[in-house]
Amino acid sequence: MKFIILILICISVWAVFIEPNILTVKHIKINDKNLKGLKVVFASDFHIKPYEMFRLKRVIRAINEQNPDIVLLGGDYVNGHKKGMSMTIDKIAKEFSNIHSKYGTYAVIGNHDGWQGKEEVITELEKNKIKVLLNSNVCFDYFCIAGVDDLQTGNPDVKKALPLNGKPVILLSHTPDIMPDVPYSVNLTLAGHLHGGQIRLKNALIVPSKFGKKYSDGFLDDNGKKIYTTYGLGTSILPVRFNCPPEITVITFD
Repeated sequence: MKFIILILICISVWAVFIEPNILTVKHIKINDKNLKGLKVVFASDFHIKPYEMFRLKRVIRAINEQNPDIVLLGGDYVNGHKKGMSMTIDKIAKEFSNIHSKYGTYAVIGNHDGWQGKEEVITELEKNKIKVLLNSNVCFDYFCIAGVDDLQTGNPDVKKALPLNGKPVILLSHTPDIMPDVPYSVNLTLAGHLHGGQIRLKNALIVPSKFGKKYSDGFLDDNGKKIYTTYGLGTSILPVRFNCPPEITVITFD
């Protein structure tokens, strides 16, 4: 019995104090000749608490170390439902201005951002050269990035967000639950929100998705619809992670 109690204490210490403060850099390769050579860094679900400037700076440093072509942010920059639970968005956005890439940094809004004030979040991000894609897109020489509004606090419109020029497109959404509306023409959808479940044994124990655990495990090719759902960086509801370390994701196309 004492041994079991000791094991439980060790697991609890790991899940509360150690794993949530680990930062992993996950590398995945996707076969897509239309996007060949492009390197994307994707980060989501920051949930930055008032005292976590060190964690924020470490994430930004890790992003820059990947030498990305473009950086995409998936929402939930602030933490909690009320502003006192989070670092202020002006401080977060100012740190985001230190992210460097060839094509720049583009973002969508998450549900926590919406709860704490969508317009303020958008204003501060764009003041710091982070373009927010709110059912809109931006195109470059051979590809486009599209982004939709948050499903819980806004009105995502995939059709409005997508470009009409026929270029390859990466779609950015806070939640993967928009996938039924995503056409097969989208090369890749990137999403967050689920945090990988935060607590995983073999699989996530529970995730906040109407599709259950379908999108909780990273990359999925769903009959031709490709999506990557990140484990994210922060925690929500319970300040724990187990077998689900925080991550940024480096996506390269072959």
